[in-house]
Amino acid sequence: MSEPAPTSAALRALGTTARVAVRRPESLPQARAVLEAELEAVDRACSRFRDDSELVNLNRAAGEDVAISSYLLAALEVALTAAAATDGAVDPTLGKALRLAGYDRTFSLVLLRNGRLFHVSSAPGGAWQRIELDRERRTARIPDGVELDLGATAKALAADRTARAAAEATDDGVIVSLGGDVAVAGDPPEGGWSVGVADDHAAPFPENGPAVGIRSGGLATSGTCVRSWTTATGRAHHIIDPRKGTPADTPWRTVSVVAASCVDANTASTAAMVLGDDAPDWLDQRRLPARLVRNDGSVMCVADWPIEA
Repeated sequence: MSEPAPTSAALRALGTTARVAVRRPESLPQARAVLEAELEAVDRACSRFRDDSELVNLNRAAGEDVAISSYLLAALEVALTAAAATDGAVDPTLGKALRLAGYDRTFSLVLLRNGRLFHVSSAPGGAWQRIELDRERRTARIPDGVELDLGATAKALAADRTARAAAEATDDGVIVSLGGDVAVAGDPPEGGWSVGVADDHAAPFPENGPAVGIRSGGLATSGTCVRSWTTATGRAHHIIDPRKGTPADTPWRTVSVVAASCVDANTASTAAMVLGDDAPDWLDQRRLPARLVRNDGSVMCVADWPIEA
């Protein structure tokens, strides 16, 4: 008896696990091709660790007008929208802070240095309001001394773009996961797509542990468990508090948010990690369903978080 045709595929990209799943097996090859093309596009435009990326070129030319692609322009617009929506809690100008915290290379290489004496320095954010974009000329200018990092929004944008494009190309229901960033498009299965909300971002399609069903939009989980490393002063992680310019001192281990898009969900989950004890009220006021896990493992849900399977 032959094995059933697969309906999902996974690959390593962007320092994480990228997955796509469809409802019909015959849709998978085309959906995977869409995913692979999008991963290359976002990496070429937005990578902080690729010498030939547009973002690296823009950071090197701080203070100058730089011609950019339509992809990077869209990614910068999304990042600035996220910063404005969160009053700067999600700040794209934290590249230097991440570098000074030890996240100065791909995460697999950061881990190779784990345990060595690395002293964290601060580099507060706030310069996002001085980024200049010219849509007609398709140019960008960032302030002198500023280094951009689009990690809080670019991956989520890629998930949204992939899900929409794959659903249109296949006329099928599609779910895409890039680490903790999940987007769905097309007709979902009955009951929605089951998405895990555990600490392990590499396992969005749950075999065990808490999961919720989503039918549209996106779900994002931000946390300090996966991308963390040892420094001379203790554990550091990749979520920077722009007010201090150092890894956020947060009571939350993970925050998961459901929203109209993966970008909106990731913007909110990242902001919640930074906002700390103020996060539940902030999320509830915006009617963003969220699941917050404290560092001691206790769970708080706000704004009608879906019933977990």
